[in-house]
Formats: sequence, C-alpha cells, structure tokens
Amino acid sequence: MKLSLFPALGLLAASLIPTLSGADKMNVLILYADDLGYGDLTSYQDNSKIPTPHLDQIAKEGTRFTDGHSSSGICTPSRYALLTGRHHWRDFHGIVNAMGASVFPSERLTLPEMMQQSGYDTACIGKWHLGWDWMAIHTGDATDAKQKKVWEHTDFDWSQEIPDGPLAHGFDHYFGDSVINFPPYCWIRDNKVVTVPDSTLLPKNIKQKTKEGNWEVRPGPAMADWDFYQVLPTLADEGEKYLRGRKGQDKPFFLFFPFPSPHAPIIPTDEFDGKSGAGAYGDFVVQTDDIVGRLIKALKESGEYENTIIIFSADNGPEHYAYARDERFGHWSAEPFRGLKRDIYEGGHHVPFLIKWPGKTEAGSVEDALVSQIDIMATLANYLDFSLPEDAAEDSHDLLPLLDGTVEKVRDSHIHNTAKGKYAIRVGDWLYIDQPSGNHNGRKALAFEKRRNYPEDDQKVALYNLKEDIAQRHNLAAKNPEKVAEMKAEMKKIRDQGFSAPRLKK
Repeated sequence: MKLSLFPALGLLAASLIPTLSGADKMNVLILYADDLGYGDLTSYQDNSKIPTPHLDQIAKEGTRFTDGHSSSGICTPSRYALLTGRHHWRDFHGIVNAMGASVFPSERLTLPEMMQQSGYDTACIGKWHLGWDWMAIHTGDATDAKQKKVWEHTDFDWSQEIPDGPLAHGFDHYFGDSVINFPPYCWIRDNKVVTVPDSTLLPKNIKQKTKEGNWEVRPGPAMADWDFYQVLPTLADEGEKYLRGRKGQDKPFFLFFPFPSPHAPIIPTDEFDGKSGAGAYGDFVVQTDDIVGRLIKALKESGEYENTIIIFSADNGPEHYAYARDERFGHWSAEPFRGLKRDIYEGGHHVPFLIKWPGKTEAGSVEDALVSQIDIMATLANYLDFSLPEDAAEDSHDLLPLLDGTVEKVRDSHIHNTAKGKYAIRVGDWLYIDQPSGNHNGRKALAFEKRRNYPEDDQKVALYNLKEDIAQRHNLAAKNPEKVAEMKAEMKKIRDQGFSAPRLKK
C-alpha cells in the first residue's frame, strides 16, 4: 500500500514534468551505500541519532520503500545481483577477495550494458568489488601466483590495462580504488592505475588511526603516501565533476555511485566529528549523507535534476560494530530488525530503498510492498522498452506498475542468502529459514539478544510472521508444520527452476 505524506506536492511535481520518450530518456543515478542500516536514516527511524537531511529530502520528493531488500548480507553478491537482475546464489556466495577475478561471466547481460545499448553514457565512480583480471598484468609464474599470500607491488606490470573490470561489463568510465580496504591502494581510472603503486602495505604498518573499530585492511600493493581518509572525499569530487559535466550533453547518463561508506574502516574526516549521536560510525553516515547532498547539488547545477531518476539503497546491513554502538549510544543501526551484515535475519538484507522518479513517484509516498534491488533492471528495461532475453535478469520484477499505483505488489517472494547452503525465503508475511538460526555473526550477537530479551530457541528450522513479529523473536515452526512444508517447497521450486521473474513463467 502506498501512503502519500505530501500529496499536493506530488501532484504539482507530476503536472510540471512532460512525458519523456525517444531522445528525451531520463538519466539514472544509483547511489549505493555500503554496510548501512535501515535504522540509521531519520526518514526510516524518527529516533535515529544520525541526521540524514539529504537522504530524507529524496524520501520527501520520492517514494520510501519499507520492505526493500538486497540479495545478500555481504558486499559482492548484492552488487552482482543489482547489476544483473539475478540472485547471486545461482552463481556464487562469497566476496571477491584481494586481487580477485571478476564474478561476471562474459556472456551475462548487465544493467550497464543494457543502458549502453539503450543509448546511455555509463559510468561507475566508487567501490567496485566485483573483480578484475589482475593475473593478466601479473609478471610472475601463474603457479606461484596462486600460492601467493601477500601481493607485492613489484608483482605486477602497472603500465598495462587491467582487463575484465567495469569497462568490460558495460561502463564507459570508471574511477575509484576498487575496494577501500583491499589492494591495490591507488586510484584507477577506466582500466589503468593513475599512479603506479610504489610500496607494499602491511596493516601493522599503517600509521593512521581509525575512529571506530578495526582497519579491516588486507596487505598488498599501495602508494606509499596513500591516505585512507581521502578516499571518500576524492570520490565525491569526481562524482560532482561528472554530474556537472552533463550540462548540455545530448545523450542521457547512467551513473552508478557505490559509496565505500560507512563500511570499515570507519574514518569520517575531522569536519564531521561529533555530528551525530552515534559515535564515529554515525559521523561517517553524516558524511555520506553530506556527499549525497553535494551530488544532488551538482546534478541541479547541470540542469538535469528534474530529468533524472534517483535510486538510493545499501548493499547489506551494518557491520558487527553495531552491537557496541547499541550498548554505548542506544542506537541500533538495524532497528527494528534482528541481525546485521552476514545474517539472513532481516537486519542483514532489509535495507533503506528510495526512488525519486519525476512523473512516476508521488512526493513523500511510502510503499510497503515487498521489493528488491534485483528489480531495478527489469524496471528500467520496461521504461526503455528494452526486450530482455530469457537468459538475462532472471529474477528481476518490474516495479513500474507499483510506482504507477496500478498494482499493490509485484512480487510475492524473495529468497535470502549469504552463506553457501543456508537459505531463507519470504512469502507474503511469512519468513522461513532452513537453519536453526539466521545468525552468521556467532557469539557477537549473544549479548545483544540477551539485552533485547530474545527467548532461547532449539528448533531445527525457523518460521516467523513478520507482520506480527518484525523483530523475529518468536519461532513458529513447531506450531505450523504445514506452513513450513509450504515455504520449503516454494523455495525449492524457485531455486530449481532457475528463475523467478514473472516474464519467464510459462
């Protein structure tokens, strides 16, 4: 059900925007946070101790989804699912490790490739974390490379182009450091490093200090003067430059801006210290929100703001540092859910999801239908009149009828997964977990659950009614064996048939 909080504003905005077609295709800007909780944004939780005025403004001008999900509880899989319209678990489960290979099969149609074929300029600025073919520029023996524990800066020919990165899968342009806490620690523009790494970074030798938590940094090639604190500001500068540069351009643009924040290392720059009531992490979220504001301002300066679809979400829930944050500051980043990053409890994948689509979304509306980031590809395909082949976007549902208000829901189910062999399925109000627990954070979660008075549970599987128990306190599996069997069968069906997109059903 969609509830309008600002109906007059929504009707006015819709009346001022002409119908777009042909050469007047709207731009698309996807803002993608890293390890951000549903309870961090003040538009989602009135009692959040982190001010997020710029994201709140997007919510006021567009639609705020209350039941939006990523495909996984960790980074790489969620990004893959968003950019392919396909559940990650059909292909893999884990993240791309340091200097790891691309997760994209060459034949897999991606969202940016679809946008390219539809006449868009495409760019990615920020955290990639989907792999490159680093071995193509490796200078040593291939067998030795597989046994290497620490990559040295001398192991690669940095003068060469790096294959199988963003440019190989639909982006015309890339700028970033690939992954903030993985090597190489240097800037990459398109498919070449900007400045050659001249040292090998070891975490124990980092002289800078984090403001909360650990560095979570892997060893590897680096610039000797690499400053982790300047990663986010530099990406922001690049994003502003790109958006301002769209002024007067004939072609529409698709910009994917995946933030490296508020993922660890938690390193807000000094100007944001104390800007929240939730410690350094909260300050990092404030800085992330501030950059959203800067990008929106640059978009307005380009004259393209009213011709741009803006989508905001996060790859998964907050990191385990949220437990200490809750105890120290009384701020639960995953409020009102149980679980965090890695979990298949709601807190691992139930994330903020905002869409501002001029002429489509009603200003200030709230949508409580089940939706997924996987649905973005089919939605834009419908908008662009792009015919998706049967072997593409197999799990993507078109959101346009939901945004138009012509239907109350577009999907009945969603399968959740982080670790191999451990799944959950959502169908309507019910959530079934095929494990005794949805916790993948181990003992770190126990103190929190004790503090929140979670009951002990020794059942072999879990079943929750989220409409009545959004915090997943009461396992109803033993009392509802028929519902368990029904949910289990539905999950097997979706997994076995290889798709869930309505357009592929026969």
